[in-house]
Amino acid sequence: MSVLEIIGGIVILLVSIITIIICLSQEQKSQDSMTAALTGASGDSFYGKNEGRTKEAILNKITRALAIILFAAILAVNLVPLFINK
Repeated sequence: MSVLEIIGGIVILLVSIITIIICLSQEQKSQDSMTAALTGASGDSFYGKNEGRTKEAILNKITRALAIILFAAILAVNLVPLFINK
C-alpha cells in the first residue's frame, strides 16, 4: 500500500464517521398519515417556512457535502493506483 492509499483510507474513515454522526443528529421526518391528521399535527411552522436557515437545513447541506466528498475520496483511492503503476 502506498502512502496515498493510506491517507485516502483515513479520509474515507473520518468522513464516514462524521456523516453517520450528522445523520443521527437529524430529527426524524414526520409522516403524513391519518394519525397526524387526527392529532392536529401541522407541517406549517416557522421553521418549515425558513427552510434555508434552520438547524435541519444546515445539517442537510452538510450531509449532502459530506456524501459528495466521500464519493470523490472513494473514487480517488480506487483510481490513483491505476495511474501510479503505469
